[in-house]
Amino acid sequence: MKHRTWIWLYLITLPSLTNMVHAKETLPDNQNGQTTAVDSGSAASKEVIIQTAANQQTESTKPTFIAGNAPSSFYQRARSYSTHPESDPPRYVRTLSKTGIDAFKNLYWLDVGLDYRVRYEHRHNDIRRSRITTDDPVLLRTRAYLGIKEILDPLRFVVEFEDARRYNGKFPKDNRDWNEFELIQTYGELYFKDALGRDDLGNYRPVRIRGGRMAWETLDRRLLGSNQWRNTTNNFEGFRVTLGQESNDWEFDAWGVQPVIRLIDKFDRRDKGQWFYGAIGHFRQWSKIITIQPYYMGLIQDDDGGTRVKREIHSPAIRAYGVVPNTEVDFDLGAIYQFGRDGGQKKSAHAYLLEFGYTFQQAAWKPRVSAFYGYVSGDRDPNDRTNNRFERFFGFARPWSADDYIIMENIQAPKIKVEFQPHPDLQIDGGYNGFWLASKTDRFNNLLNGSGNNRDRSGNSGSFIGHSADIRARYKLTPHISTTLGYSHWFNGGFIKNQQLAELGETTAGTDFFYVEVAISAFK
Repeated sequence: MKHRTWIWLYLITLPSLTNMVHAKETLPDNQNGQTTAVDSGSAASKEVIIQTAANQQTESTKPTFIAGNAPSSFYQRARSYSTHPESDPPRYVRTLSKTGIDAFKNLYWLDVGLDYRVRYEHRHNDIRRSRITTDDPVLLRTRAYLGIKEILDPLRFVVEFEDARRYNGKFPKDNRDWNEFELIQTYGELYFKDALGRDDLGNYRPVRIRGGRMAWETLDRRLLGSNQWRNTTNNFEGFRVTLGQESNDWEFDAWGVQPVIRLIDKFDRRDKGQWFYGAIGHFRQWSKIITIQPYYMGLIQDDDGGTRVKREIHSPAIRAYGVVPNTEVDFDLGAIYQFGRDGGQKKSAHAYLLEFGYTFQQAAWKPRVSAFYGYVSGDRDPNDRTNNRFERFFGFARPWSADDYIIMENIQAPKIKVEFQPHPDLQIDGGYNGFWLASKTDRFNNLLNGSGNNRDRSGNSGSFIGHSADIRARYKLTPHISTTLGYSHWFNGGFIKNQQLAELGETTAGTDFFYVEVAISAFK
């Protein structure tokens, strides 16, 4: 199917827009399995989404099904730290009929959202940069969302706008922080509410077929995330098919897309030389104990005759999370293998992720203590014909480190976290982390702006990158305004000191990262 099919879906909705604003009939508001997500773990990780038999959703602070009542959803949210995908539609979006504004009470078919975020960062001796200095950027991001549903079923339509900028920084513009006046989502959807009947709890099993420009997150966000922390958004153009929904005992999600290249001063365009595809099964029949998610992701990349080589990477994997029966011990486990071809080399890489936590449910603040260990392979021998460096696809890096230094390749990362909620509107978390290269002959990607000195092929610089301590507090000031205050201190390890000396002629003991963030949403 030609890539312009999504444009056709967009255009055929336009003639109906004028009629829709005059719609008077009130119909049931049936949601399609979205959740209300938060950016990371903390006490909010104890929330679950409860979907009513009418397929409407409310939110509970209890981590399991409601005691004494028939459950209305199979979905159980992972308690693991910072692994919760953004909702679909995003959490700043509301159906107009549910906003409490009397003038909008009949607009059950229109989803809208308007969101503004400003973040001040203080970065002292940032190891990602090519010189040792202090940087105090201000990051601004504005998003707006419009979605039409139900009134034209099976046809639905979404547009999402983003404007991202950085001011007061010492470094040139980059597409992590800059993406002016951009459409990050424009897709049409065919939505068949009861195409697959209902599950044992009475929830519909819909079929959704999307085509166009899309942004979404899935699993634990480590391989596919829209990246809510970063100022700009990962997005794609192509097709996505979903069977079932989040409240069902099973769900299947598959896609074939091309990544969108974020251009700072031009309209973004898709990468015609790259295809990203995948499929995920969600099995929730035993979700009080365990949710199982087998999945597969793949990447095909063309040789452009320049800096980009031909690649074909296959990545089968499995994730399982849940709570040990009759305890407050939770777990989140994952294993990933990668094979294929990478620029003329054989690809053979792997990763495994382990997290165990305990929630003190009887304590007033509901603290959770957790231990995490992640191993992600790096290239063992730079001179052989096998590449062992793990491909992170389009994942979210921040769960690995609060300062955004670590990405999912060539890393060993033990971590201890504490999360608690001293007030309904206040969530606090903090932790201590250690970092080693999985292979001391492979690179540390984010060091020195990706220069050649981010790798010591001899291995003589060692494998110890560093360790860090971080703390964060999130406070909901009003129903429309959320604030976040965070600090992280990084202690440089021997590998970083050796590489900084080699390139810069100087090094430091560590770095400081402090930030203040305010997010304002038009609808509570």
